[in-house]
Amino acid sequence: MQEQSYQNLIIGFGKAGKTLAGFLAKKGETVALVERSKERYGGTCINVACIPSKSLEYSARLSAEAGGDFAAKAERYRAAIAEKRRLTAMLREKNYAKVTGAGAVVIDGEASFIDAHTVRIVGADGEQRVTAERIFINTGALPFVPPIPGAKESTHVYTSETMMELDVLPEKLVIIGGGYIGLEFASYYTNFGSSVAVVQDGDAFIPREDAEISIRVRQQMEERGIHILTDTKILRIEDGTTGANVIVQTSNGEKSLAANAVLIATGRRPNIEGLNLTAAGIETTTRGAIAVDEHLRTNVPHIWAMGDVTGGMQFTYISLDDFRIVKDQLAGSGTRTTANRGAVPYSVFLDPPLSRVGMTEAEAQAAGFDVRILRLEVAAIPKAQVYKKPSGILKAIVESKTGMILGAHFFCPESQEMINLMKMAIDHGITADALGSAIYTHPTMTEALNDLFG
Repeated sequence: MQEQSYQNLIIGFGKAGKTLAGFLAKKGETVALVERSKERYGGTCINVACIPSKSLEYSARLSAEAGGDFAAKAERYRAAIAEKRRLTAMLREKNYAKVTGAGAVVIDGEASFIDAHTVRIVGADGEQRVTAERIFINTGALPFVPPIPGAKESTHVYTSETMMELDVLPEKLVIIGGGYIGLEFASYYTNFGSSVAVVQDGDAFIPREDAEISIRVRQQMEERGIHILTDTKILRIEDGTTGANVIVQTSNGEKSLAANAVLIATGRRPNIEGLNLTAAGIETTTRGAIAVDEHLRTNVPHIWAMGDVTGGMQFTYISLDDFRIVKDQLAGSGTRTTANRGAVPYSVFLDPPLSRVGMTEAEAQAAGFDVRILRLEVAAIPKAQVYKKPSGILKAIVESKTGMILGAHFFCPESQEMINLMKMAIDHGITADALGSAIYTHPTMTEALNDLFG
C-alpha cells in the first residue's frame, strides 16, 4: 500500500476546500486534496447545484419569451441541458487546473479515517494511506430522499442533482417538497413549458419568509400556472407505462397526480457517510453534521470542517467565508468567526427572484423593536416595466428611532443583485434616509431604493 505524508489534507473539492488548497500551496506548504469523483472537481455548486441550475433558469426564461408549441420548447430544453453540461465540464477543468497549478496534489478516491492523523483513500488506482499534520473536511451535503413507498423502485423519480441530467422535458412534473430548491425547479420547468405541481406536507408556504412576502410569492406562482398543494401527505409513488402516479392524501381525500417525472426536493443532509469519523474521534451533532466551534474547529484540535457538512447555511458564499475564517486562524489574527459574519443575504431564483437579508416584520416586533414598514410595488419601478415584469413587491423593516435597516425583502427582477447592497447597509449602519437620498443610475432596479426609502 502506498503511503504519503502532507502538511495539509483536504477532503472534498468544495468552495472552501479548493480555495484553501490553493492558498496553502502558494504559501509553500504541501497540500493534498481528495475528491471521490472527477465529475465533482470544483464542488457541488458548479457541478450539480448553483451554476447548472442557474444556467437552466436563464435558458428557461429565454424559452418562455420565445413561446411556441411543446415540441419547440422540448427542443430548447434539450439544448439547455447540453449547454449546462458544456458549462460544468469547462468549470471542472478550470478548477482542477487552478488547484494543481497552485501546487496542490489532487487525489481521486474515497477517504475514510484510520485515526486522527491518517486517512485511507480508495480509488481506481487502488488504496493508499495519507498522513497529515492538519486535516480539513469539506464534503458538502447530499439530497435527502424520505422513505416514500415506491420512490426507490420508480424509474421516474429524480433528485435536484439527477433532474438536471434529464434530456427529455417532462410534460407533467410533480415536485415533492415546497422548500426553496423545489420552488426554483417549479419556476424553471414552468418556463420551459412543463405543467408543474408542488406538494408539501406542511400547511404553511415558505414559513421562514415574511408572511406578507410568502402570500405574494404563492399568488404569483399560482398565477403562472403552478399548482401548489399544502398540508398534503405523500402516500406512495406508482409507476405506469409512460410515467408515474403520485398518490397523496389531502383534506378532501386521496388523489392521484400524474407525472412524467417526479422531483423529490425535501432538503439536503451533511455528507459524512463513509468518512469513519469515529476512528478520528470527531464528534457529530444530533442532525448528523460535523460539530464545530465558531472557528470551525472540530473537537479534534488539528481537524476543521467547512461548508455544508457542518450543518449550517448551505450557500457557496458561506463556504467561501468558512475558508476566510480558517485562513484567519492559520495566517491572520484569528478574530474572524462564524459569529461575526454580519447579515447573510440569500436569493431564491424564481421568476422574478426573491431575495432577503435580515429580519422579517414579525421577527423584528418579537425582538422588541419599534419599527416602520416600508413597501413599494414593483409596478411603480420603470425598469420593471422595461423588463415586462411588473408584479412583485419591495419591503423593508426599519427601526423607527435610528433609521437603521433591520430587514429587506425584495421580490422583483434583479433582486439577487440589489440585496447585496442591503447587506452592506445593515452591516455598516447605512440608514434608510441615506439610501433614500443616494444617487443611482437610471433606469435600474436599484434606483427603486430612492422611492422605497425616500
